Amino acid sequence: MESVIRKCVFPVAGYGTRFLPATKAMAKEILPILDKPLVQYGVEEALEAGMSDIGFVTGRGKRAIEDHFDINYELEDQIAGTGKEAALAGIRELIERCTFSYTRQIVMRGLGDAILKARTLVGDQPFGVVLADDLCFGNGTGVLAQMARLYAEHRVSIVAIEEVPREDTSSYGVIAGEPLGNGLYRVTDMVEKPRPEEAPSNLAIIGRYILTPDIFGILEHTPPGRNGELQITDALREQARQGRVLAYRFDGLRFDCGSVPGYVAATNYCFERFHRAAR
Repeated sequence: MESVIRKCVFPVAGYGTRFLPATKAMAKEILPILDKPLVQYGVEEALEAGMSDIGFVTGRGKRAIEDHFDINYELEDQIAGTGKEAALAGIRELIERCTFSYTRQIVMRGLGDAILKARTLVGDQPFGVVLADDLCFGNGTGVLAQMARLYAEHRVSIVAIEEVPREDTSSYGVIAGEPLGNGLYRVTDMVEKPRPEEAPSNLAIIGRYILTPDIFGILEHTPPGRNGELQITDALREQARQGRVLAYRFDGLRFDCGSVPGYVAATNYCFERFHRAAR
């Protein structure tokens, strides 16, 4: 199995109901943090980790994502030679350095189903997964790049985790694991959205994964779980039984931009870090 990961999957088919009515006609992944959409931050993180083959699992109403990662000839002609042209430098670099592929999740049946739909884009290779509404900033190195280094050493699936208040475990997949040092755990069990009194820990999985390609075969034979959805947690639990899943307490910050408070916190953080620093 390859040690270098080139492919990264972005499941972006969700409806974004927590941001209605803003997301009624607009993909939640296009919501801007300052002047850049959430999904662009995610693709930049993937590229930093060496993952330049980007696959989107889309759904109805997500055309804006495809358009964002394409050239807009009319716009670029209008601003050519002006100061506004510099604002497109970042997205132009992504368009030049990455390839973008798309497939559809027709019915929303959970994250596991979305990842299974990406099989035609990934093939028989290890791959990253980024949930764009989890906005992450690594300390010095991006979260996905930190995980890619670990994958090159261990060659197993890796999930990013962070500590959450015990009362919030019902919003996450939660791990039980054996500490290995340096923020790394060998996962022994995973529970999807447990009640606080049933949670095996307060170490919650967030929206960064590196998965080995055998996950597809496991997902094909995994029955629907909570809410009738195909849960990636259930498939990872099968890998964990064989000792083939690590959890990593990443070095950095994560904002839940799928929620209004998290989105506001991320905006304030980026304003202080990027906008004020540039003045």
